[in-house]
Amino acid sequence: MHRRSFIKKTGAAGIAMTVLPGITLSQEMEYSIIELMGKTDIELYGKGINLRKEAHDAFIAMKKAAYSDGIDLKIVSSFRSFQRQEVIFERKFMTYTEEDGMDPLAAIDKIIEYSTIPGTSRHHWGTDIDVIDGYPKTEGDVLVPEKFGAGAVFENFKAWMDENSETYDFHLVYTDDPKRRGFKYEPWHYSYAPISKPMLEAFRSKNIVQLLQLEEFYGAEHFTIGFLKNYIQNNILDINRNLL
Repeated sequence: MHRRSFIKKTGAAGIAMTVLPGITLSQEMEYSIIELMGKTDIELYGKGINLRKEAHDAFIAMKKAAYSDGIDLKIVSSFRSFQRQEVIFERKFMTYTEEDGMDPLAAIDKIIEYSTIPGTSRHHWGTDIDVIDGYPKTEGDVLVPEKFGAGAVFENFKAWMDENSETYDFHLVYTDDPKRRGFKYEPWHYSYAPISKPMLEAFRSKNIVQLLQLEEFYGAEHFTIGFLKNYIQNNILDINRNLL
């Protein structure tokens, strides 16, 4: 497959002019488009933590409290740039379509069970973490829902987070509510609400469908307007109500 070249549309002026012609740089919201989409550098804090300052400080406080209760909060993933998410999405798309022979639309549906479309990940914001207990030993992928259930390796971690995480303003994003749609249950993914809530509000104010239609990574050519609208409603917005 010939790789479709990624046309850099990440310059602030280019985004303002081509995506939202009615908005100039001086009229931007508190959070810019390129910031919300992970297309620019942001100031991150903490070795191996990589969060915005307020979220970092809250995590450190939560980590100290957990440590005193025998839990070692270990971040598996935090900030993730657009380019990094693009690599993840394209790798999965190529694997499913070229190696597994899946139809492109079926491949995309499988990808978005757990992985976001580049530019829409909450990990772009410096507010969200994938976190586990670093003490127990386990083999294979640690981010598996079954490992957080009753009798499983991260049972104590999940119980502690259920009781304490919201004290530090970290909320589970993709809950196990059977009525929730979009991404599957992720008992490891928490978001620092004081920052992520206004960032989501700012993101919702953008023309997300138009933004995604401009992208040129593998698989993006299969995004229809109907698909993107459903993705926004189900995957971006059908989350823990405390984060809306």
